[in-house]
Amino acid sequence: MQLLDCTLRDGAYAVDFEFDENFVVELLSGLDETPVSRVEIGHGIGLEAERTGVKAGNIDHFTWCELARSTLTTKPWGMFAQPEFTRPATIGQMCDRGMSFVRIGVEPDRVRDHLPYLRQVTDVCGEVYLNLMKSSATSVDRLLDMLDGVGPEIAGIYVVDSYGSMTPETVESYVGAVAERYPVVGFHGHDNLGLANINTVTAFRAGATVLDGTLHGIGRGSGNAAIESLAGIVSVMDRDRFDYQKLAELAELCRVNMKVIGEERKMQVLGAVIGIHSGFFPLVEELAVKYGTDPARLMEAAVGAAQESPRAADFRAAAARIADHAGPRSLQLANAT
Repeated sequence: MQLLDCTLRDGAYAVDFEFDENFVVELLSGLDETPVSRVEIGHGIGLEAERTGVKAGNIDHFTWCELARSTLTTKPWGMFAQPEFTRPATIGQMCDRGMSFVRIGVEPDRVRDHLPYLRQVTDVCGEVYLNLMKSSATSVDRLLDMLDGVGPEIAGIYVVDSYGSMTPETVESYVGAVAERYPVVGFHGHDNLGLANINTVTAFRAGATVLDGTLHGIGRGSGNAAIESLAGIVSVMDRDRFDYQKLAELAELCRVNMKVIGEERKMQVLGAVIGIHSGFFPLVEELAVKYGTDPARLMEAAVGAAQESPRAADFRAAAARIADHAGPRSLQLANAT
């Protein structure tokens, strides 16, 4: 079992990509003293995300490298990347500066399109993981078929509960199936329905050996599995492998110092149950107001129309169809309420 701490990556969403450098140094130094296996840092969306026009973090990726190199002396560290905006050459630059691993985020139905990209990245980084974003939007059988062409140069395959909607039963099904084909499987869970911790433990029992968590569960949307809790669960089930007491202290450090931006609970639950990534919540709310409909109805319509996970165009098309079917009288009543 390996625990990967991604507080300073997934947690970036929760603080609008703004970290105090002194806090970062203190947290990394603290993590370096724990048995946590590896640490992920950087922009929440991924390395060079600002190239798409999204908000850049206040710490650029070269500075992240310097902070990690100066503090993480006993464990590997890495970053998250996406083919749409992260250049392989930049990943190579990060590895030249001490980065040990990179995780490439790709939705299952796009894996084949990005096989050349994955090969380029493995040429410049020795440890590359394939992160199957929104795993649960694709059936297990189809997901496995979509992995054809992913070879042994990939260090591991991640099952990702992007919606926070998976149950222990579905986690066992997905992780178990991937583990039968690939020797290293990871799991990254979100906590929309309060299941991130038990899902992560279930993933381990089903064959995952790299388990993600964040301190105090701080992460995008409803957050992630709480790594100090995972360490505590391991201690109760077996022995104290990850120094749960030290991790609990660091979780308190994060609770006090990270100015977490509150998320609307209703949308987090709707997204999990219906199957919508939280990145689409602002668009859903905008369209719901514009077309005088309920967010849940709009989300359900978009999911029903999409072949895999919904895209922005699916939400816009669903909103237009709802408006057409409602007619002027229904829209007037909706606006009146």
